[in-house]
Amino acid sequence: MSRKEIYEQKTESFIQPIVDKYHFELVDVEYVKEGSDWYLRAYIDKEGGITVNDCEMVAREMNEILDREDYVEDSYIFEVSSPGLGRPLKKEKDYVRSMGKEVEIRLYRAIDHEKEFCGVLSAYDENTVTIEDESYGQKVFDKKDIALIRLAIDF
Repeated sequence: MSRKEIYEQKTESFIQPIVDKYHFELVDVEYVKEGSDWYLRAYIDKEGGITVNDCEMVAREMNEILDREDYVEDSYIFEVSSPGLGRPLKKEKDYVRSMGKEVEIRLYRAIDHEKEFCGVLSAYDENTVTIEDESYGQKVFDKKDIALIRLAIDF
């Protein structure tokens, strides 16, 4: 297991009880390098949307644990954030929540000269995602070919 995976897994195990206490959902944890800085981020959500105060409550409690446990070797910035409207579907619960809703799919390689597809998420399993659209009917994609899948945003 990589250092990145270890940090994300440990962070998830420490922050989950905090998130549960407030009846929030832990959407994702990531450890990424942006520019010269490392970021440890936790994304949380709740019905009706997360607020800055919600993020602050969770961050404050988690910072105490991070200081005490001191398991991240690098210098880093810890953030708690809303996943935002354009968040990708990563975990099973993301797919469950998005069933019957319109999603955008971007592929690594074009199929029939197209790399972007939009349709209603109608099925998924460990290896595939199925969407339906009036113009092309049902289309099945291998997850390994999908660069990004997220809820479609209508403005």
